[in-house]
Amino acid sequence: MDFSKKGTAKKQHQIKSTSRKVASKVSVSFFRVFLIGIVFAAVIGSFAGLGILKGLADSAPSIDQINVVPTGYTTNIYDKDGNLIETLAGAEANRVYVTIDEIPKVLQDCVISIEDERFYEHSGIDIRGIFRAFFSGLSQGNFDEGASTITQQLIKNQVFDGGAEDNFTDRFIRKVQEQYLAIQLEERLDKNSILEYYMNNINLGAGTYGVQTASKRYFNKDVGELTLSEAAVIAAIAQSPTNMNPITHPDNNADRRLQVLKNMKKHGLCTEEEYQEAINDDVYSRIQSINEEQSTTSYYSYFVDELIEQVIEDLQQKKGYTYTQASNALYSGGLSIYTTLDSKIQSIVDDVYSNQDYFPEIGKNSFWELTYALSIQKKDGTTIHYHTNDLVDFFKSDSSFSTYFSSKKEAQKRVKKFKNAMVEDGDTILGENTSLIIQPQSSLVIMDQSNGQVVALVGGRGEKTGNRTLNRATNTARQPGSTFKILSAYLPALDSAGMTLASVIDDAPYKYPDSNKYVNNWNRETYEGLTTLRDAITNSMNIVTVKTLAKVTPQVGFDYLKKIGFTTMVDSRTSDNGKVYSDINLSMALGGITDGVTNLELTAAYAAIANGGVYIKPSFYTKILDHDNKVLLKNNPTEQQVMKESTAFLLTSAMEDVIKKGTGTAVNFTEINMPLAGKTGTTSDDNDLWFAGFTPYYTAAIWSGYDNNLSQTNKSYQKIIWRDIMQRIHEKYDLESVPFNKPDSIVTAKICTKSGKLAVDGLCDKYIGGSTVRTEYFAKGTAPTEKCDVHVKVTICKDSGQIANEFCPKSSLEERVYLIKEEKSPTTDTPYILPSATCTKHNSKTFVTPIITPFPPLGGNNGNNSNGLSPPTINGNNTDDGINYGNNNGYNNGNNRAN
Repeated sequence: MDFSKKGTAKKQHQIKSTSRKVASKVSVSFFRVFLIGIVFAAVIGSFAGLGILKGLADSAPSIDQINVVPTGYTTNIYDKDGNLIETLAGAEANRVYVTIDEIPKVLQDCVISIEDERFYEHSGIDIRGIFRAFFSGLSQGNFDEGASTITQQLIKNQVFDGGAEDNFTDRFIRKVQEQYLAIQLEERLDKNSILEYYMNNINLGAGTYGVQTASKRYFNKDVGELTLSEAAVIAAIAQSPTNMNPITHPDNNADRRLQVLKNMKKHGLCTEEEYQEAINDDVYSRIQSINEEQSTTSYYSYFVDELIEQVIEDLQQKKGYTYTQASNALYSGGLSIYTTLDSKIQSIVDDVYSNQDYFPEIGKNSFWELTYALSIQKKDGTTIHYHTNDLVDFFKSDSSFSTYFSSKKEAQKRVKKFKNAMVEDGDTILGENTSLIIQPQSSLVIMDQSNGQVVALVGGRGEKTGNRTLNRATNTARQPGSTFKILSAYLPALDSAGMTLASVIDDAPYKYPDSNKYVNNWNRETYEGLTTLRDAITNSMNIVTVKTLAKVTPQVGFDYLKKIGFTTMVDSRTSDNGKVYSDINLSMALGGITDGVTNLELTAAYAAIANGGVYIKPSFYTKILDHDNKVLLKNNPTEQQVMKESTAFLLTSAMEDVIKKGTGTAVNFTEINMPLAGKTGTTSDDNDLWFAGFTPYYTAAIWSGYDNNLSQTNKSYQKIIWRDIMQRIHEKYDLESVPFNKPDSIVTAKICTKSGKLAVDGLCDKYIGGSTVRTEYFAKGTAPTEKCDVHVKVTICKDSGQIANEFCPKSSLEERVYLIKEEKSPTTDTPYILPSATCTKHNSKTFVTPIITPFPPLGGNNGNNSNGLSPPTINGNNTDDGINYGNNNGYNNGNNRAN
C-alpha cells in the first residue's frame, strides 16, 4: 500500500484539511494531559525536586522563531563553457538540494518504511511510539529509541543541533520540547514539505548530507535514477551515519537494508519480484568499486585556489561581508560560480607540466627538495620539535649532504636515519611531516588580453599536496629580470618622455650615477656603441636600458609600474634595523626591486600592451549566483588606458624582433605561422628564468626557478614550454594568423640607426660598418625631421688607413663613410670612427704627381658645400679637390657633418 494513501481515504498531504487540524488539536490536548502525567510521575518519583520539568512545553523555542529549512549547501564552480569543474563544501554543507518531485517515490517509501511508517497518519508525534519509548527510556536512559517521527528528527537536526546531549536530563528535556514543536510544525507545513526538508537535511555518511549528494557519493548517479536496492541502502544509513556507512560498514548496512526491503514488501510498496531482485543485487561490490574511483585524494587546482581568494575578497569589498561571512557563503552558501577557466587550454597546460621531459633532468639539473618536521614527547614528558635545519646539522659531518636529492628513496633513507637517532624507547611521536618538492619549480598564467580573463594557470609543478597551498603564480613574488625593461624603462620613454624606437643611446661602459658600480650587459664583454631603443630591446641591452630610465627618471618609471597593476612595488620602507628600501632607482630598469613581482601581475601588464594599452585587472570569474539563482556578484573589471595605443604598438613591434632575431628566438612556433611578441628575462646567477609574451589572442608569462634561489644551468627550457603550450592552444582552436593591429596613429620613416635621424643616401647606406638605414615606426608627430649628422664621407689612403693628403698616390685613394663619434672606451663602433690623422706614409719626398679627387656633392644647397664639409684646404688654404686635409679631427671642429 502507498504510504501516502494509507489511513482514511479523505486524509490528504496538505495540512489545510479540516480533519488534520482537528486531529492536531486533539493531539495537542492529549500531549498536554500526557505531559502533566509525566511531570506528576516525575515529581512523585525519581525526579522529585527537579522543578525544571515544570512548563517544559512553554520553555520550548517559539514555533515562529525556528527554521527547519536545511542550511549549508555545496557551492558549484563552472568553467567558461558551463562545465562543472569543482565543488566546495564546508562542515555539514556537502548538500545539493532537490525538491520532493525530484526524489523518486521508491526512495521516499524506503525512508518512511524504516524511519516513520505512520508518517502520513500522525500529526507530528507517534503516540504508540511515545509510550514504547518512554518506558524503554526509563529503563535504559535512551529517549531516542523508536519514538522519533520524521518531523521530530527534522526539528532535532535543525533546532536542537542534532540532539547530541551528553546526559539523561538534557536528552529528556529536548525530547519533550521536540515533540511539542513537531505537533505545531505539522499545523504549518504539509507532509511533502516536511519530507522534502528532511531528505535534504539528513546526514548520510561519508561527509554527505541529503539524498542527492549521497546518491552521487555511493552510486555516482542522480537521486532520480536510484533503484529499489540502492534506495534501501541510503534509507538504511539514516539511523547511524557512521555505523551504517555502506563503504566502511557494509555488513551493518546490509542488515538494516534487509529490514527496509521487508518493510517495503510488507506494506505492498514493492512486488515479490522486485523484492527478490533487490535482495540478489550485489550492491555493495558496486559501492566499493565506485568508492575506489572517488576516493583518490584530490585537491583544488591552482586556478581554484586563486578563485577562492578573489571571491572572498570581492564579497568583503563589494558586499560588505566580514571574512567569516564571506568564507561561510563560499563554502556553505550553495553558490554557483561561473569562472573564466578554459578547460581545453588548462588541459594543454597540465599535460605539458606533467611531462618531465620539458624540465631539467632529475639528478643533474633537477632535484627533490626535502623539508622535514618531527615532534616528540620524551618519556619524561618534555616535548622537542625538530626541523629541517636540525636534520642538516645532524649530517654536517658529511660534506656532500644537502637537502636536494636525486631520488625520493635517498631522501627517505636520510629521514629514517635521523628519526631513529632522535626517537628513544619510551618516546611518543606527536607529529611528523616529510615534504619532497621537485625543483626547479615553475608557474604559468595565460590571459585573454581582450577582456582580462585568466583562462589557465599553474602555480607549481609536481603533485599538489593540499588546498590553498603555495601558489607560485599568484602568491610568490620573484625578481622579474629583463622582462621589466619593457615596462619600467621603455614604456614611459616612448609614452611620455619624447623618445622613439629610433632614439640612440651609446652602449659603452657606464656606472650608476650614485655609485662606482658598473652596469654590465648580459654578455658582459661587448659594447655595441650607438644603439637604437629598438635594438636595445631586441638584444636585451642593460646599459642602454638604464640610461633610458635615467632620461625618463626613476620616479616616472615607478609611477607607470603602479599604473599597470603592480602592487608589490616599494615606494619607501624602513626595516626594523633602520635600513630604508625603495624601488625608485635606476636598478628598477633591470628588474632589480625589493620584493619582486607575481607572475599574475606581470602577465596582466603585458596583456595591457597586447590590448592596445588598455589595462584590465585579471579576473577569475564572470558572475556568482546565490542558492536561489539570483545574481550575488557580477564581475565587470574596469578598463584603464594606461599608455597610448601607439606606444603599445611600438613596444609590440620591438618585441616581435626579440622573437624574430633577438633573445627570444626559441619561442618561435614550429608548426604554424602566428605573430608573436615578447621579452625574455633572467636574473643574477640565473636564479629566475622568465618569458612574457603574447599573440593577437592570448598573453602568457612563465617563470621557472628554485624556490630557494639557486642558480640554474639550463637557461632556455621555460621558452620551450611557453612555445609548445601556446602553439597547441592556437592549433586547438584553429586560430587565424592575423597581424597585430596597427593604429592610425602610427607612421613610418627611413632613419639612420646611428643617429636616429633621417637617413642620408650615399652616407648612411654606405657606412663602412654596414648600412644603417632602416624603416622605423613612429607615433604621429614624433618622426625625425633632421638628417643624419654622424656619418661623413672622406677620402682615405688605403696604404696608411689615414685621411689622404695631396701626396697620396691616386691608386691608393678610396672614399669611405665613417662615424663621427668621441669615445672613451672601445665599442663595436671603434673601428669605424673617422680617423683623426692624415696620411703619414706619403709626404713631399714621395710625391709623384698632384692628386685631384673631387668630393662628390651629396645634394642640396645648389651644390655649394652640400656635403656639409668645410671647403678643402692644404695647410689651411682652400684647394679645389673637394677634400679637407687640414684639421686634426677631420671634420672641422664638429661642424662638417652630413645634414
